[in-house]
Amino acid sequence: MVDLSACQITSAGDLTRSLWRLLNLLLQPGVVLPVLAVMIFAPWIVRPRRWKHRISLVGVLLVLTYCLGLSPIGVKVGGKGLALLIPRDSGQPAEAIVVLGRGGDFRPSRVRVAAELWQQRRAPLIFASGRSDAIEIGQMLEAAGVPATAVDGEPCSATTNENALFTAALLQPQGIRRLILVTDPPHMARSLLTFRSLGFEVTPHPSPVPNGLDIRNRQFLVLREWAGLIGYGMMGRYFARETGETGFAVRG
Repeated sequence: MVDLSACQITSAGDLTRSLWRLLNLLLQPGVVLPVLAVMIFAPWIVRPRRWKHRISLVGVLLVLTYCLGLSPIGVKVGGKGLALLIPRDSGQPAEAIVVLGRGGDFRPSRVRVAAELWQQRRAPLIFASGRSDAIEIGQMLEAAGVPATAVDGEPCSATTNENALFTAALLQPQGIRRLILVTDPPHMARSLLTFRSLGFEVTPHPSPVPNGLDIRNRQFLVLREWAGLIGYGMMGRYFARETGETGFAVRG
């Protein structure tokens, strides 16, 4: 596995993280709702008042849409919508099982799914991707009985785009292009499209969202992924591209 000290991250990764911080801010009701309230009431205070009805109506519609998105029903519908975008696992063998990091709560289910796929001989290699996750996932896989020779990864990536770029930079020179991708269902659609854009043939195999995740975090997870899915599309990350755009390198 690549050592963390060998990672080189460019400003492109910093830009993506800045965009995520902005998206995370927009998903905070305490920030968004006061802004929308100003949008509704300000036209009735400030002169001239032309278009005040239309501006206020747009504000009201945005508040209703936002509140619906944060409601349990909205989250359930949003989660099912993301799941519908994922094709079924056809059972075809691959050259590597790629496990994406998502934090400590998500590791056990991903390790279990990846180990089962390896035991079923779906692929000879399990590749873990993600800063603060890859090393721990590798250790957990070995503890689950997967030999060290069948485990690899990179602990450098901090975004889904970097997951795909850095995985491609390490696996494609080895001739590995057919992957089974393991991540949670809300994250899968964006991950699948991002990996495919770099020339991988990807079979999605979702791992469960942890049962212990509370409703607030489930809401955030679904809303964040809808925002990410749309945002990545706007940035052109689903079109065919080359791995040369990454500043990732392994020294030595």
